[in-house]
Amino acid sequence: MGLKDKQNQNLMHLIRRVHGIAAQPDIDRHRHSQDRIGVLLGTEKNVTYTDVDVDGMACEWVRVQRAHMKKYVILYCHGGGYSTGSTVYARTLTTKLAESTSMDVFCFNYRLAPEFPYPAACEDAMKAWDHLMQYGYGARDVILAGDSAGGNLALSLTLRLKQQKRLLPRGMVLLSPWTDLTASGKSHITRREIDPVLDEAYLKRMTDHYASGQDLTDPLISPLFGDFEGFPPIYIQVGDNEVLLSDATVLHKKLIKANVPVRLDVYKGMWHVFQMSPFKTAYEAMDKNAEFIYDICR
Repeated sequence: MGLKDKQNQNLMHLIRRVHGIAAQPDIDRHRHSQDRIGVLLGTEKNVTYTDVDVDGMACEWVRVQRAHMKKYVILYCHGGGYSTGSTVYARTLTTKLAESTSMDVFCFNYRLAPEFPYPAACEDAMKAWDHLMQYGYGARDVILAGDSAGGNLALSLTLRLKQQKRLLPRGMVLLSPWTDLTASGKSHITRREIDPVLDEAYLKRMTDHYASGQDLTDPLISPLFGDFEGFPPIYIQVGDNEVLLSDATVLHKKLIKANVPVRLDVYKGMWHVFQMSPFKTAYEAMDKNAEFIYDICR
């Protein structure tokens, strides 16, 4: 085993321990643990965090304190299996996005399951989208981004906009997107032993919280089964060591088939939403997200 592999294994062991601390079976403790991680690892002095109330929904603007691009905005959907996560936890990503792109990032606290199962999160995502439209942005000024369940939500929001024959966002950035709640991908088996963050019991619990009694092949629940014709350019990042690898690779194939401009980067040795972690590969991945966003905003 080379030095790099050994370092990577040690890092994955640390991630497994940190995630174990955060992923409490008690859902309220799990949510509080995540917020503490967000404050600790995500909050930066040179970035402002401004609370906004959108019709009873708590939202947050994340802005760098320097001259930056105002024409475009990133609408960010946080992850957490639809049962946990928040704008504060998402700062581990939204702060990096704001810093790497020099764009404002708008994140929102959608209602969480099991208290508020499907379609609550989808309705709240549309509320956030409509707020930006009323705020003065056009659809083509918005880059939609999300991690894990937030990647699912970003896709499902775009499918809903398409259903309503509305204009779609300029582009999308998806980090380890959870696209298939039926868990049909091969990586659920092939990566089962090495994924340091997710396991089948956790995913099943999150699925039951969010979509119990629903048809899990409904594209608004599992966007993998959606019709992507006419979708904007999409950039996907995923770790090679995660059970959701297939959720990204199969989505990539379906997008190509639908003639959507799409790019997929599989990061060797990386885990679910590794971009949250404060280390070199995470910052390099965020720089690649920024490059993609600059390309589509030309």
